[in-house]
Amino acid sequence: MSAISIIDILLVAVIIYEFLALIKGTRAALMLIGVAGLALAFYFSRLGELTALNWLISTLLPYTVFALIVVFAGEIRQALVRLGRRLSFSRGAASEVDAYDDIVLASNLFSQNQTGALIVIEREIGLRTYIESGVPMDAHISYDLLATIFRPSAPLHDGAVIVQKDRIAAAACFLPLSMNPVLSTQLGTRHRAGIGVTEETDAIAVIVSEETGAISLAIGGKIERDLTVEQLRERLGELLRRYVPASTLPTSITNGNDVQEISDGESQRPILPRPADAPLRHRADHQL
Repeated sequence: MSAISIIDILLVAVIIYEFLALIKGTRAALMLIGVAGLALAFYFSRLGELTALNWLISTLLPYTVFALIVVFAGEIRQALVRLGRRLSFSRGAASEVDAYDDIVLASNLFSQNQTGALIVIEREIGLRTYIESGVPMDAHISYDLLATIFRPSAPLHDGAVIVQKDRIAAAACFLPLSMNPVLSTQLGTRHRAGIGVTEETDAIAVIVSEETGAISLAIGGKIERDLTVEQLRERLGELLRRYVPASTLPTSITNGNDVQEISDGESQRPILPRPADAPLRHRADHQL
């Protein structure tokens, strides 16, 4: 066997492996099984001389390529983005940003106060379509701004905040909902929106449940639930390929209606108490 043949076989093996790894655990895996079933039906129709079935499949076969492109559009897009990232050796905006610890601190606040929040971090694939669906801000990321946006009484607290580099591009953004039937029925609209945007793009979604205060992280159409603040910091550092410095998290002691801050750092931001007059909401998009 010549060296060219070996290289040819290895390239085909790598392509098949990357394709299977890309669709593993997604809806595309089930679709691929359906495609394989159709291919077997075509083979047996040829083998068994089933004239009617053979004619039907032969008539539809020229349109199969276009159908596959439509069905696997999301997976093809992700594969091309991954290939482009490897060829360009791009680190994206992750190496340029040094303000994401504010997201960690804000998530800690939302978790303590059981305030629902959805923060989407843009990476290689642009989120302009979703940014235009919300209220444009173009403001520097800050703990105080995030806390203000997601206050239960704030007009922008419903919807997602989209972060580009070290700036908040927009708030109250609408995101596509994941239709993955494998997801738990306990997940509400906020979680499905966070998962949905990561199915369409390579973005990272940080989700805080309003009902339980649990912190979740969605990436690549999958969700990691019940993360601690330290685990969130570590995962963001890994995904953004940068070191997210550990910050002393402020803790609060509630005494009646007063909230006091205990912190080892001089520049720590206070934990804001949940407004006493904030109405309780039982909408579907705040289920979890």
